[in-house]
Amino acid sequence: MKTLRIVVALLALVLGVAAYVSSVPDAGAVIIAGPGVCTYYSGPNFKTVVGARGTGCCGAVISWGVTSAYVRCERLYCTDQICPN
Repeated sequence: MKTLRIVVALLALVLGVAAYVSSVPDAGAVIIAGPGVCTYYSGPNFKTVVGARGTGCCGAVISWGVTSAYVRCERLYCTDQICPN
């Protein structure tokens, strides 16, 4: 009888953890601050750049031009950058 209680408790624990993990948002939906830039284009052909917004490797703000509905964003990976204090 004691073994059955342990098995039921473990099963309840596993089901609880599974329910929690399934309720956590996808990694793509979580906004994590870091270096990255979004480039804005004038049209759906993505050829003419009209602006950019983001953060550089050392925290510098990138902000020029205008924004539009046609945007592509990318994360910057700063492996060889040494930032001043």
